[in-house]
Amino acid sequence: MLGFVPPLPQQPGRPPSSGHMIVCGDDALARRLAVELRFIYGERVTLLLPPGRDAGGPETPLTQRGRAAALFGRMSAAMNRAGNANGAAGSGDTNAGVEAVRIMEAPEPSDDVLEEAGIDRAAALALVYDDDERNIRAALTARRLNPRLRLVIRLYNRKLGQHLEELLDQAAAVAMPGIDPALLDASTTVLSDADTAAPALAATALTGSSKIIQAEGLLLRAAERPPPRAGENADPGLCTLALLSSTTNDPAGAEGSDSSGDEAPLLLPDEHTVAAATGRGTVVLEAISRADPDRPATRMGGRGAPLAQVFSRRLRWSALGVALSALALVIASLLTTKDTALHSTYLTLLDILGMNDPAEDAPPARQIIQILSGVAGLLLLPLLIAGVLEAFGTLRTASSLRRPPRGLSGHVVLLGLGKIGTRVLVRLRELDIPVVVVEEDPDARGIPLARSMHVPTVIGDVTQEGVLEAAKIRRAHALLALTSIDTTNLEATLYARSVKPDLRVALRLYDDEFATAVYRTLRTAHPQALTRSRSVSHLAAPAFAVAMMGRQILGAVPVERKVMLFAALEVAGHPQLEGHTVEQAFRSGAWRVLAIDTTPPADRNPDLAALPPYAPEGAGDTVPPPSGLVWDLHPGYVLRAQDRVVIAATRRGLAELLRRQRSAASRR
Repeated sequence: MLGFVPPLPQQPGRPPSSGHMIVCGDDALARRLAVELRFIYGERVTLLLPPGRDAGGPETPLTQRGRAAALFGRMSAAMNRAGNANGAAGSGDTNAGVEAVRIMEAPEPSDDVLEEAGIDRAAALALVYDDDERNIRAALTARRLNPRLRLVIRLYNRKLGQHLEELLDQAAAVAMPGIDPALLDASTTVLSDADTAAPALAATALTGSSKIIQAEGLLLRAAERPPPRAGENADPGLCTLALLSSTTNDPAGAEGSDSSGDEAPLLLPDEHTVAAATGRGTVVLEAISRADPDRPATRMGGRGAPLAQVFSRRLRWSALGVALSALALVIASLLTTKDTALHSTYLTLLDILGMNDPAEDAPPARQIIQILSGVAGLLLLPLLIAGVLEAFGTLRTASSLRRPPRGLSGHVVLLGLGKIGTRVLVRLRELDIPVVVVEEDPDARGIPLARSMHVPTVIGDVTQEGVLEAAKIRRAHALLALTSIDTTNLEATLYARSVKPDLRVALRLYDDEFATAVYRTLRTAHPQALTRSRSVSHLAAPAFAVAMMGRQILGAVPVERKVMLFAALEVAGHPQLEGHTVEQAFRSGAWRVLAIDTTPPADRNPDLAALPPYAPEGAGDTVPPPSGLVWDLHPGYVLRAQDRVVIAATRRGLAELLRRQRSAASRR
């Protein structure tokens, strides 16, 4: 049975039920995506949720509609306050007096349910269920009901997502002959919240809190920098992306969210604001480097069973001692018998192995060396037996999970190997960061990956005594608590901090209010240690929302509890960009042009986040072609309609750009 609240009131100049957007999902991402579309982009949204309670979720035991209504209420108030405080991104409150969202409840997005939601008149549909199969089934149904519909699909399986995107685009092309290729390219977008959030989560484990965004084979590195000392000038890097909150180093200060007022971080400030902001840290774009083509995740050991894993450290030191003893005997034989080096080595090895005849008629020096060689041979025998037994045991368990090595230190302890934890593990290993994984379920999604990469893994409940100790938490550099249960992440964090107060910590939390309280409490208790609380849905929702608007997000960078977006835009149709210089196009607190793609439009790669094509195998060195992106921009460069630009933008700033483009198109 379907349930819904009354339809939205009609907005001026817009029909009540055309051009709206539909979001279908069963977790926090669906609700946050609906919030993003409604309160940031001003779109009319229908949210389709499964009915009943979700007792297994991390939220409070409310119905799906109750959780959505509570989230809409909190976000509406927070975003309206932020919108009033920051006039850069908007021209009045577009949400005033408008129902938050139309909520429907149904077990499955079937034909009847989607038709009831208005699929035939919708502009876009997001399918963000936590089940890939359900999303695929609904996508095929939706494409059949409305070939012109823009689809945004959440899939964890990357390869399957690529094939599905091609299939649905082909279906749209068949149903609409002669469709503009640009529109076809945006008709189906497959995203993964795990892939979107993993770089930001992994970055919290790095010294300096660097964040990396990939664009056309390039890695853009944004880094947090502390406030300059008295008499020092802050290094702006390539450009200053944000000012951190004025209370970053104040344990009693605000948490840096949208509701923090003047104390909140400032995104995309102008030069005068940066110069006047004393005592505030910054986030700067500090480097641009070339990415490796399809670089695989590295292993924490070689293929098969490497030497360091087959033989223990004690056994290796023992073998080294016997080898040094044999070398000393060879040298002594050379000095006393005046024999050749080869013959002395040969005789010494025969003596060690007990294969030589007694040196009865030899000089005393030779007899002494033979006796010492026999003693060395006695030491070698148990060493060989121990090596064989140890190698046999290691090879027998080569396919098993590794235990953390005894001397491991400076590593990252990762809690949870679900969808998010698995992606973060791959990201950390790509950066060659040592990791120890803790997972309660031996059949978890990421266990086979951890086994294949030889990542040390502890199977056990992290809330039980001794589990974190087994992961060497006392010598760890950072803790990433990424399980799907807020209380488990919090309990593990509190215990880890009690063991090592200066431990760098990032924990995954769903509820914003709970995350704020945890963040402030941990910062007050441990002011010298870095603490970050992250919401996967909060990081991923902007990318899904922009995809529903038909645009591409290169990445989302968290700045405390705000999010900055990196996007690729065509200049044509954007009145704030077209015909303006780079300096004139900069809008403080809203958007900033970072790069221009000089590649001819016909040769451009539609997906700037993807690596460019490389030379085929056997064609010599696979050196990537020169990138068409120009980053060292002259402030006086005039943006032309045929240009494509990479911008950094706030969520409201990007929404304003898209609204103005749509308004300009409607006037034409």
